Amino acid sequence: MNTADKTRDEAADETTDRLVLRPGDTGYAEELAGFQTGFAQRPAVIFAASSADDVAAAVRYAAATGLPVGVQATGHGLPGEAEGGVLITTRRMDGVSVDPRARTVRVQAGVRWGQVVAAAVPYGLAPLNGSAPGVGAVSYTLSGGLGILAREFGYAADHVHALDVVTADGQQRQVTRESDPDLYWALLGGGHNFGVVTELEIDLVPVARLYGGSLAFDGREADPMAALWAYERWTRTVPDGLTSSFAAVPYPDVPGMPPHLRGRYVISVRVAYTGTAAEGEQLVAPLREIGPVVADSLREMPYAESHSIHSDPDFPHTYYGDSAVLSELEVAAAAGLLARTGPDAPAMCVVQINHLGGALTQDTPNSVPHREGRFLVRLLAMTDRETARELLDPAFEGLAPWTIGRALNFAFGAGDRTEGLYDAGTRKRLAGLKSEYDPANLFRRNYNITG
Repeated sequence: MNTADKTRDEAADETTDRLVLRPGDTGYAEELAGFQTGFAQRPAVIFAASSADDVAAAVRYAAATGLPVGVQATGHGLPGEAEGGVLITTRRMDGVSVDPRARTVRVQAGVRWGQVVAAAVPYGLAPLNGSAPGVGAVSYTLSGGLGILAREFGYAADHVHALDVVTADGQQRQVTRESDPDLYWALLGGGHNFGVVTELEIDLVPVARLYGGSLAFDGREADPMAALWAYERWTRTVPDGLTSSFAAVPYPDVPGMPPHLRGRYVISVRVAYTGTAAEGEQLVAPLREIGPVVADSLREMPYAESHSIHSDPDFPHTYYGDSAVLSELEVAAAAGLLARTGPDAPAMCVVQINHLGGALTQDTPNSVPHREGRFLVRLLAMTDRETARELLDPAFEGLAPWTIGRALNFAFGAGDRTEGLYDAGTRKRLAGLKSEYDPANLFRRNYNITG
């Protein structure tokens, strides 16, 4: 038996006694199903992993057969269409374990943030989750993790203690800042470029309740530009304990849409604040002067209800999106952005502008970049990639003089574009570590880092 035959036989052995699916197999399409439906995925082999051993077997199989590896937990952040290769699905790896005394939680690769919130709440603790409870906790954290309390506590990646990861050699490792400082640095910010993280341990914070919700205005009655001017001025007055975002969404006039949103162009400001409700009311008072309020959900709430602040859609759909981290929000320049994405746009678009700063600027031992940014502009288009690019690219171009980069957490379907995801120094170091830990670029079905 020659070496090539032996390698193929060893690779075939890795599929034995595991849930492995190929095109045409029963359950193949169902296993691929995820939140983002606009990009076709057709891997040659799916490893439906239930354990770290399954993940390691999948990586060894891919290495032996020369196939690229992708990872999918919930399918929120697909980099684009993909044909062939190995896809590791992790949805069955859904273990959550809270240590209330240490204020930490261990989460497996397929866990969603809603599960972590539910596990932490009985102890008066909260994770550093994002706005949507259905998003996968691990992928979110590897890309940075900009949460609803981000200005107070920083990125989720800043709070990771340990990661269990399968590297390109098929080995299972536990990585900490002390044991493997370079790999730890690269994993937290580098996405899926350096291995498949099967579990991580991360801080919880002592937050049992907060003051939060949204103020919504009719964008056809209240001038969106005036509202954005008011929001930008307001952000200069708030404490680090208050995290907020501005949104502009033209809702379609279709059956099934909530009556108060149907056919409306809604401008809103979403707020999360861990101070008292009385302090929160005082802080948001200037926002009420923007115009007549069509919906007001601001209130003191248990942390278990924090998902209601943004009320992100929980059903799979087609979308393309990207982002720009800004040194400043030049509101006059944003006029073109709002005009292109408003009610007259050829497809439904969502504008979200996050206020950064606070704890997000802290220096930490990971590769999450662009910490000096003051705002993050996120644009989504509910349409195919080509139409979306025609809509969104000119809007981003108008912000170019103030753009310092892009955010990996909010690049949806833009996998062919990696420029701006890292500053030059961070990218150079990541590329060097990529060549060390994954010299064959096995993990390239992502926002791939190369030299």
